[in-house]
Amino acid sequence: MYLLEEKIWFWLLLAIPAVVLLYLGVIIWQRSAQKKFANAKLLKKLSPNRSYFKPGLKVIVICFAIFFLVVGLVNPKIGTKLETVKREGVDVVFAIDVSKSMLAEDIAPNRIEKSKQLVTQIINNLGSDRIGIIAYAGSAYPQLPITTDYSSAKLFLSQMNTDMLSSQGTAIGEAIELAKTYYNDEEQTNRVLFIISDGEDHVGESSNIAEQANDEGIRIFTIGVGKSEGGPIPLKRNGIVQAYKKDQNGETVITRLDDTTLKEIASGANGEYIDGSNTATVVETVQNLLNGMDKKEFEAKQFADFEDQFQWFLGAGLLLLFLDIFLLDRKTSWLKKLNLFNDN
Repeated sequence: MYLLEEKIWFWLLLAIPAVVLLYLGVIIWQRSAQKKFANAKLLKKLSPNRSYFKPGLKVIVICFAIFFLVVGLVNPKIGTKLETVKREGVDVVFAIDVSKSMLAEDIAPNRIEKSKQLVTQIINNLGSDRIGIIAYAGSAYPQLPITTDYSSAKLFLSQMNTDMLSSQGTAIGEAIELAKTYYNDEEQTNRVLFIISDGEDHVGESSNIAEQANDEGIRIFTIGVGKSEGGPIPLKRNGIVQAYKKDQNGETVITRLDDTTLKEIASGANGEYIDGSNTATVVETVQNLLNGMDKKEFEAKQFADFEDQFQWFLGAGLLLLFLDIFLLDRKTSWLKKLNLFNDN
């Protein structure tokens, strides 16, 4: 396990392409000036032992020195001590609808981005609960298994989009069935599933599947994203709306929030429906729900001690600078012995 303490110093790596461009510019300028001074044969006679390799080597050494010095400033750390920490929490799974209807912009910026914002804020306010993520459209796909690594969860969450699943449609039932496999601890008393969706269900029977899940100890809460008046589904290219999705009759498709279906699913699984229009309200509601549940003790392994590694990189960078200054900048033995002007 490693940790980068000061990532902002990575911007200094831009100095490397700047040095390379400057070197190429100097080479071009030198060649242009030399052509004006004398022809190639005369220049070769005036400097017969001229090295074309040495200037390039200097640039390479300087670039590597900059790289190592920058990494030293970033201060990478390596975890050296793994501890087992006992924590208490609830297993929480988020099933996020990534069907094309989630592109509707009836709620800003659109339904899918709003869903990701909601889940991100909920994760930011969790205590020690374990979380998992499922993406679903016409089928369900496991995005992240149960974990205590919130950073990884938010990383996977940020990459979710409506193009990640080839099978389109909305199969909430499949998401519930997949969520059952996430709770592999038979002693877990509180198993919570949050379904974030606009409520469209093209397969049906989600309420029955939710009741079956409740029999297995899974409580399902639904969060509705969208508005009842709905909106069209934009078809974009390079972020610009080209057209709107149309049906077989050429009419623009209007997708609406179906909170009735979401309420039925939540009711059948001993949960409740949450209006997702206000982020702060959603986060507060979810936090109150989880705080009111019994917590189960579980063990989580994590790195407790990290050791600085910056000294190795700073040492390598300074060594390369020493090599450049004291070796590559010195006149070589053949150049010392060379008597261009026949001095006695």
